[in-house]
Amino acid sequence: MTDQKINILIAGGKTGGHLFPGIAIAQALKTENINVKILFAGIGTEFEKRVVGNFGFDHAKLYSRPIKGKSPLSLIFALFIIPISIFQALLIIWKFKPAIVIGTGGYSSFGVVAAAWAVGINTAIQEQNTIPGLTNRVLSKIVKVIFLTFKETQLLSGKKQAVHTGNPVRKAPNSPDKINLTNIDTNKFTILISGGSQGAKSINKAVLKALHLMDHLDQYNIIHQTGEKDEKQVQAQYSNLGIKNIIVKAFFDDLGFYQDMADLIIARAGAGTISEINLKGLPSILVPYPYAADDHQTSNAKELEKIHAAIVIADKDLTGAILKQHIEFLKNNKGQLIKMGKASLSVAMPDADIKIAKIILTMALKP
Repeated sequence: MTDQKINILIAGGKTGGHLFPGIAIAQALKTENINVKILFAGIGTEFEKRVVGNFGFDHAKLYSRPIKGKSPLSLIFALFIIPISIFQALLIIWKFKPAIVIGTGGYSSFGVVAAAWAVGINTAIQEQNTIPGLTNRVLSKIVKVIFLTFKETQLLSGKKQAVHTGNPVRKAPNSPDKINLTNIDTNKFTILISGGSQGAKSINKAVLKALHLMDHLDQYNIIHQTGEKDEKQVQAQYSNLGIKNIIVKAFFDDLGFYQDMADLIIARAGAGTISEINLKGLPSILVPYPYAADDHQTSNAKELEKIHAAIVIADKDLTGAILKQHIEFLKNNKGQLIKMGKASLSVAMPDADIKIAKIILTMALKP
């Protein structure tokens, strides 16, 4: 691959599900060509800016609003914002001069990809889920390439420009977590709980209730990503339980490090989470976020359930008692854990980031 200087713009964000694949693609692009210059564009939340900065990339802010699921007044306002978002994107494109623009989903990516298409710049999108979001469904009609995480993706798999690559997974950031691990005993059964980048209140509550019902808590390590809103409350409840072998934090910058320590994952079913679980070959209990667009997390989770890699519990059915039952069964049945882990690993696509990077660089060099 040539080391020619190339500018590449990646749009998408707000949540980790859209932002992290973009970061993984950016890392792979730098691996393939050290002279690539990358700029991220999004709505500029503190989460976006912090995460992008931790991975060593620059970020440009533009104004955008979601359209789907809002009141009529909010919908009118969001539609009014679209031309403003496209105008801001055109200014970013004019200054940065990208050879290609990639959208990773989310409403903030629409204006950027649409603006690039309007001025004749090569465009691509990356879809993480089995059911694509509204933004990518619209953009799929104009972009040159669609990168798919799942081979069977509704509305997109049959398109001629679709390429099944898998979901790219980011590597460790430049500023990894600095956490004291002396209270973690590697000989004990380790559970990692993660509700995604924003946390999951229902999972947090159910896990704590399950632990209240369980005996022999000294046999477990607990690593818990709580989300910002629940961090202090969850920490306080762990103190009341008297569990010493715990790590509790709102958000782990390097979640992969803690996944390597885990025997079991309890998590939402975002595509990024599932891809990370598969790469590590981990058994999981998945609780899909019930309000995700088009219930796409349930569809994602079912893909692992079909191959017996995960236990899926609907959010409305999640209780401490049910979670306790599954945790204790899996802890006491190592053979089942191993089977689930192998099934998970069997569908991993570890080179997704490099596949996407190679195609992007080839596109960027074409007029």
